[in-house]
Amino acid sequence: MEVNASLFTPYPLEDYCRRESEIGVAVSGVLQRGHYILGGEVEAFEKEWAAWCGVEQAIGVANGTDAIELLLLGLGIGPGDAVAVPSHTAVASVSAIRRTGADPVYLDLDPATFTIRPDSLEEALRGPAGGRLKAVLAVHIYGHPVDWTGLSAVCENHGLILLEDGAQSHGATWQGQRVGSLGRGAAFSFYPTKNLGAIGDAGAITTNDPALAARIREIRQYGWRERYISAVEGVNSRLDELQAAILRIKLASLAESVARRQALAARYREGLAGHPLVHLPIVREDRTHAFHLHVIRCPQRDALMAFLLGRGIPVALHYPAAVHQQPGYARFLSHSPGLEETEKAVRGILTLPLHPWLSDAAVDLVIETIAAWSGEA
Repeated sequence: MEVNASLFTPYPLEDYCRRESEIGVAVSGVLQRGHYILGGEVEAFEKEWAAWCGVEQAIGVANGTDAIELLLLGLGIGPGDAVAVPSHTAVASVSAIRRTGADPVYLDLDPATFTIRPDSLEEALRGPAGGRLKAVLAVHIYGHPVDWTGLSAVCENHGLILLEDGAQSHGATWQGQRVGSLGRGAAFSFYPTKNLGAIGDAGAITTNDPALAARIREIRQYGWRERYISAVEGVNSRLDELQAAILRIKLASLAESVARRQALAARYREGLAGHPLVHLPIVREDRTHAFHLHVIRCPQRDALMAFLLGRGIPVALHYPAAVHQQPGYARFLSHSPGLEETEKAVRGILTLPLHPWLSDAAVDLVIETIAAWSGEA
């Protein structure tokens, strides 16, 4: 089966091509004004992103990994502390925890939604690192919000700070409330492939805590309260003016692009319903899924993946290994509860093509190709 490659153009490039003129004007304006670091574009984007998420404060930083690290540092979390985090996540979630000096405690997932289970957190609290747990980094993986009700109850009972990793969930909601406004603070990535993507690295932190926001603003620029005078230890993690200007252009249509993702996911759901070997994403009734990624499960994943790639369908793995299975972070497994569902999920997940500029015809071709698969290698 020959596949027309133009049906599956890469998302970041396609997104740029659709907005090339607007982005060109915005970038030119920044270059001509000559203020390139923490200027008017960053300030405007911070206000607009805070308003979009439904919070009081947003702080632009260099990338999503820095956003997690600075959020934790702003809360005083560091060496000797532990932070609970799903093992089924982008490794950046765990890398950021380690950069503060804190240890990760891996949590298991709900096999229906891939998000962390509150009972796994309860188990971790009874484990060897339970007494050191200070916070939970709740990753809204693939764009599906976590069980906020369940996690909140456990955190309140044990005095834990509940935080959000919203890197994959721009536009998702829990009980009508947008992700990024639920916890003490939230970290976002605007990596080019995200629902709201820059043309380069960028990130932000959201919070309703003005004191926390002020601390993070100090930390992101050398600990300065006044120029060249560091009141506290800090780093250099600043969202630059060019990326802020680009993000402002894209933010104006973010709701529409998320709605398009949801429509394509619905098309997959209708077209693949009833397939004996394909298990589709589940969306809980009290939540909306932002569908940053459309991830299915299949007991014969490797065979299906080879079949699709062989016919020009660009599928991928998010992720080929859980964090605790990776050599750089495996040593923290002893701090963690059982991860049976995580390990089972990793063996069966497959990401199908989905982005807001993908055509109905492209999705239909993926559906037809999967339907033609017999389940054999």
